[in-house]
Amino acid sequence: MKALFTSFSSSDHFSLAKSPAFVKITALSLLSLSVFFLVRHFSEPATNFSASFSNLTPAVAVAVSAVTINTSTDVTNSSQPSASPPPLQSASPLPVPIISPPPRQPRDFLERTGIVDENGAMSFDFIVGDYDETLLETVVNGSRGGAESDEIRGSWKGKFGKFRACDESMSGYIPCLDNVEAISKLNSSEKGENYERHCPEKGKGLDCVVPWPKGYRIRVPWPKSRDEVWVSNVPHTSLVDDKGGQNLISRKKNKFVFPQGGTQFPHGVEQYLDQISKMVPEIAFGQNTRVALDIGCGVGSFGAYLTKRNVLALSIAPKDANNNQIQFALERGVSAMVAGFATRRLLYPSQAFDLIHCSGCGVKWTRDEGILLLEVNRMLRAGGYFVLAEQYVDKQRKLEEQWKEMEDLAGRLCWELVKKKSNIAIWRKPLNNSCYFNRDATAKPLLCGTDDDPDDVWYVNLKPCISLLPENGYGANITAWPARLNSPPDRLFSIKMDAMLSRKEIYKADTKYMNDIIRGYSGAFHWKKLNLRNVMDMKAGNGGFAAALVDFEFDCWVMNVVPVSGSNTLPVIYDRGLIGVMHDWCEPFDTYPRTYDLLNAIGLFSVEKTRCNISNIVLEMDRILRPGGRVYIRDLTPVIDELEEIIHAVGWVVSRFDDSEGPHSNWKLLTCEKRM
Repeated sequence: MKALFTSFSSSDHFSLAKSPAFVKITALSLLSLSVFFLVRHFSEPATNFSASFSNLTPAVAVAVSAVTINTSTDVTNSSQPSASPPPLQSASPLPVPIISPPPRQPRDFLERTGIVDENGAMSFDFIVGDYDETLLETVVNGSRGGAESDEIRGSWKGKFGKFRACDESMSGYIPCLDNVEAISKLNSSEKGENYERHCPEKGKGLDCVVPWPKGYRIRVPWPKSRDEVWVSNVPHTSLVDDKGGQNLISRKKNKFVFPQGGTQFPHGVEQYLDQISKMVPEIAFGQNTRVALDIGCGVGSFGAYLTKRNVLALSIAPKDANNNQIQFALERGVSAMVAGFATRRLLYPSQAFDLIHCSGCGVKWTRDEGILLLEVNRMLRAGGYFVLAEQYVDKQRKLEEQWKEMEDLAGRLCWELVKKKSNIAIWRKPLNNSCYFNRDATAKPLLCGTDDDPDDVWYVNLKPCISLLPENGYGANITAWPARLNSPPDRLFSIKMDAMLSRKEIYKADTKYMNDIIRGYSGAFHWKKLNLRNVMDMKAGNGGFAAALVDFEFDCWVMNVVPVSGSNTLPVIYDRGLIGVMHDWCEPFDTYPRTYDLLNAIGLFSVEKTRCNISNIVLEMDRILRPGGRVYIRDLTPVIDELEEIIHAVGWVVSRFDDSEGPHSNWKLLTCEKRM
């Protein structure tokens, strides 16, 4: 070797090139280079294929607008073991936290992230967030139905087993209103106490799945349902027998038909609404008047036709023994709720409604020193209108005394009689307290004390006093519809909650978050094709979910439920032009079975599981959910684990999805379907 290196330093290079040692070294070098390039050339396609294939696996999130969908291997599958990876399940838009963290820098994230291929090499040839639309369509539609879903439903054997079916006689059961044992023990029912909530005692609640009537069919879609519904879905003919002569409802073959009239509206609802508008143009349906309350609503025709004028009317009536009027209203797609107007406050906040209506509602407003009209005054917005259509308004001789009593009581409430024509009278509530303070000190009804909270409604008795308006004008100075939907209202700052200065920011963040959720859900699950009509948000917050549905032009209404376990945000919800109700999810809800097409629950169960039996909540959800209805639950992973067991026991078809942050996130999403 020494001789070799020495010779290289000399000028006789050509002679050395002929030496055997040089030839061997050169040949070995060329062979090594050839092998290197050949191996590199044939290894590149495998690496690229691995990287490309990894983009199509469920482990990579699919972005739908601003909401990420991750169809991970957590998707619920058959309980049978399998050596192959589970098939793709329906994709679901993944909720993101209400207050999103600062966005990550994509460049930095990609520089530090790769995919390990099948050879153990790190590949950087991939894109985060991109998705194939055809693949998404396959994920959503291709694996939801058929034998796999049936197998999931039929073979599940969890610790809950299967809930039994209730007796067929319970197909119209409302637990807190059909509690015969509790009602029979009432000392009196003179004021309608038997129509109020009397829930079963602990341990005696619903423990079975409420059946639907024989022959039940998928509901008639809105708006066609405004005029007709299936007889088999509400199999109660007594209302037809009792009211048929009043042109309120009739039967044609296998459908109930609702003429646009009846004794309440002899010339039709549309003409009646036109008459109100002409009497007081300032009512301005769909602008100044957005949220209305119809007391003693019958089958909900007043509210049904107000929707055409961009007014959201909540129709209420007690649960009657045979007629089931609210059930007819709900089947029609009218925003309605069972509510007894007797001895307790209704479950709506102060200054909730822009207009309150009573047409032949049968309420004796002057009883007990006008305590029921005082409750109307509490719920009526400052400057709002009360419309009364009764025979005695027309000053018929036999009924003249009733009109005088009503006129006197309304005057003592400082209401202004704006217009009276034929049998219709329209009053306006004052904008502030000045009239109340200028009354004689001994005038009745008395003013409520400063210790009265007019928004406190859960099991609170009616009070024989006038609820004062806020001195700062909150509730009176709202903007017109539709601007009020997304404008932070003044009463946002009156809600009892931890945050103070950041409330508007929280409100705006929640609005954006819910818009992202609805954008993702509607895209991935084709909500427009579901023809949603009756919707409930079980933990509504500020009503962002319902507002987003309006923004995305879904022709539906939302019952925004504010649980008693959290802050009372109902005033904010109503100021936005939406409707809602206070409720405790440890107890059943006041509505008929098969009311809602969709139930939304974000963060509900992680809060209520410390107070309530969550299996009872799921059974209640099943009771109020229509066959064919959907449920979306987003919550903490341990809660989701427990809920999956219960949901399978109820009989829904369920799919489970990761959060946008991946399989190790502490949040999961369950999508459920109650199949026919």
